[in-house]
Amino acid sequence: MSDAWAAWRAEVDLDEYAQRWDRMAASGSQVHGEADLVSSLGRAPVLDGGCGMGRVAIELARRGFDVVGVDLDEDMLAVARRLAPELRWVCGDLATVQLDLRFGIVVLPGNTMVFVRPEDRPAVVANMAAHLRPGGLLVTGFTPVPGELDATTYDEVCAACDLALVDRWATWDRLPYLEGGYQVCVHVTP
Repeated sequence: MSDAWAAWRAEVDLDEYAQRWDRMAASGSQVHGEADLVSSLGRAPVLDGGCGMGRVAIELARRGFDVVGVDLDEDMLAVARRLAPELRWVCGDLATVQLDLRFGIVVLPGNTMVFVRPEDRPAVVANMAAHLRPGGLLVTGFTPVPGELDATTYDEVCAACDLALVDRWATWDRLPYLEGGYQVCVHVTP
């Protein structure tokens, strides 16, 4: 795991983190922007990479998607398994995990790429691209990390894996992208 992930996990109580999302949903806040966007991209099996406690994967399954969640954090996966034991949850490194399926969509929400070690980011993108069907979409959301992960750098990593940029937005609800801010990227396989 990356130093960024270790630092985040050291500060976060998983129960409180889950309750925060529940409180936001109960207050009427939109907490399923990722699932809304993925749902709009078509009906295809989805790999939720860096699925954490399963918030996105569980919502996609509720909407009728076949979905598999992969994460390296066994504590977070334990929560996902408790919340949705019927789904397939895999403990694995996104750079090396090998699944027996190809997906129409791979989604990496929740700053997954920020929490990947910088030296592993090309391997993660390559492995996630290898899990896509021809014409499949890699959908990623993250806050840029100055000097190591921005739109240009991420696009270069994707291009090296034969992924072409389809669109980029500033939010999961498709607000226009503003240079340097949060970004949601959609790349397609040949």
